[in-house]
Amino acid sequence: MLSEISKHNFPRPFLKWAGGKSRLIQQYFNYFPIDFKNYYEPFLGGGAVFFHLLHHKISKAILTDINAELITTYRCVRDNVEELINLLKEHEIQHSKDYYYRMRTTIESNELKKAARLIYLNKTCFNGLYRENSKGEFNVPIGRYKKPNICDLSNLRLASTALQSAEIEVRSFEEVLNYGKNKDFVYFDPPYYPVSSTSNFTSYSRYAFDENEQCRLRDVFVELAERGVKVMLSNSDTSFIRNLYKDFHIYTISAGRAINSNAKKRGKINELLVTSYFIKDYC
Repeated sequence: MLSEISKHNFPRPFLKWAGGKSRLIQQYFNYFPIDFKNYYEPFLGGGAVFFHLLHHKISKAILTDINAELITTYRCVRDNVEELINLLKEHEIQHSKDYYYRMRTTIESNELKKAARLIYLNKTCFNGLYRENSKGEFNVPIGRYKKPNICDLSNLRLASTALQSAEIEVRSFEEVLNYGKNKDFVYFDPPYYPVSSTSNFTSYSRYAFDENEQCRLRDVFVELAERGVKVMLSNSDTSFIRNLYKDFHIYTISAGRAINSNAKKRGKINELLVTSYFIKDYC
């Protein structure tokens, strides 16, 4: 088993993540495969689906992302959670507007300090948004929080336990083709295809995720499905995405739009779930 966590004490994502799936898990529940061997998540982000699937007693998980600092943070939570907690307590004590912007420009060489910095910035920046400029520098402004929960002791420890047997690597999404096999489960949560010219946020790093990348991802989805891998993908509800996955099962999910700077423009919007498997395989 991946962990020995009590069924009453499952961890939650320890990072806020724009587009994270914590609020959608209940809608996703009926679309997860009823059984599978290994679990792979190539766009890890906040990891909400991974943490939810612990209820299914995953035997093995490979969690990957192209964001090297994100992967460093997950590894530090897994391997050095108590040292990480001590550093987060220091950030919590010193937190202020000036301190935030000083940390935003700080370059850490130590992995634990890098992880603590990312969690600190994530918990205190605007809407938990991760965004880099063309130089790879984090450039999100400070959020308006009276008392941000920078060091969530119990959840970090639970997450550390859950991650003990997980393989956590910096990898591009195509690399799942090197290990995805029949009856495994792969969940893709890529940067969404923009629904309009004004919602064109397609990357949380310096590497853009454009139409060509969406097409490459579809090709990986197809190859995995042909192997008998159970594949599930989230994306925006657009004609482009519907056409890309027209040969698979497409479902509409009602989601909340939360990253618009104008609160009045936040609200419900449809997203898509695409699966390679039939409804009889759902739990």
